[in-house]
Amino acid sequence: MVNSSSPELRRRVVVLGTGGTIAGRAASSDDNIGYTAAQVGVADLLGGIEAPAGVTLEAEQVAQVDSKDMSFDIWQQLARRCAHWLAQADVAGVVITHGTDTIEETAFFLHSVLAPSKPVVLTCAMRPATALSPDGPQNVRDAIGVAMTQGAQGVTVVCAGAVHGGVDIQKVHTYRLDAFASGDAGPIGYVEEGEVRLVRAWPQGQAVSAAKVLAATAVQWPRVEIVMSHAGASGAVIDALLLPGGAEPLRGLVLATTGNGTLHHALEAAALRAQDAGVSVVRATRCTSGRILPKAGDPLRDAGALTPVKARIALMLELLG
Repeated sequence: MVNSSSPELRRRVVVLGTGGTIAGRAASSDDNIGYTAAQVGVADLLGGIEAPAGVTLEAEQVAQVDSKDMSFDIWQQLARRCAHWLAQADVAGVVITHGTDTIEETAFFLHSVLAPSKPVVLTCAMRPATALSPDGPQNVRDAIGVAMTQGAQGVTVVCAGAVHGGVDIQKVHTYRLDAFASGDAGPIGYVEEGEVRLVRAWPQGQAVSAAKVLAATAVQWPRVEIVMSHAGASGAVIDALLLPGGAEPLRGLVLATTGNGTLHHALEAAALRAQDAGVSVVRATRCTSGRILPKAGDPLRDAGALTPVKARIALMLELLG
């Protein structure tokens, strides 16, 4: 008797749509930047994509937004839907169509809360669906191929033939089709004519605050802000964030530092005042490669290799408990 969870029976891939450029429309096919994102439903995006032999594709629209406007509530809903589908024995994996602007943040969030033993593959496009030569269909087809790969697991992002890990991926170019990189780590692998060639291991998540994020109730997300260090910086922004009234109290602060975690002295002084006031403060380098190497006696902890936006997510989940 064949076990119902065996790879041979996992022949369904669920594609969750969230909007983005991949679902965008422009008035002209030669316009690759003057489009409106999140106009085409995920079911329509799959209309011209041929699934691998014996594979069934199932579409579900979770959200329809320009990813620059991605929200915590959509993240929670997306995590819940991923968990639901991944629990189905015949589902090999989940593909998520997403905008490029915040795809690295969504990928890191899902990596942090899900720790899936099956693949969750985010994909995107740098050109809208109406482009003369859209890149979305091939990216989706590649993502489906990754989702069907035996042994695949964890959260990845597929774009322009490369498979990036959810921890390492960064958007590094404003308009090129190959707009992503994985810093020092490099891609996990490449999709070559539908087959995945791995160059390092599949990612493994951590399931941080998973119970709260996947709960049926709404999450009260802790307020965490990012402040950048630069020449001539002052502590005025941090001091303003600490003022009472207005938005919910500041719980956490990520400092986008120069170099190896260095800060303008005025900004550092303000950050230490915030830390003394009970705010959790973390340093994350604004460099696109490398990690912060801590020194003995550092008064502010660091986020290692995490970028500022990912360090913010990690701190939010930490504060969420």
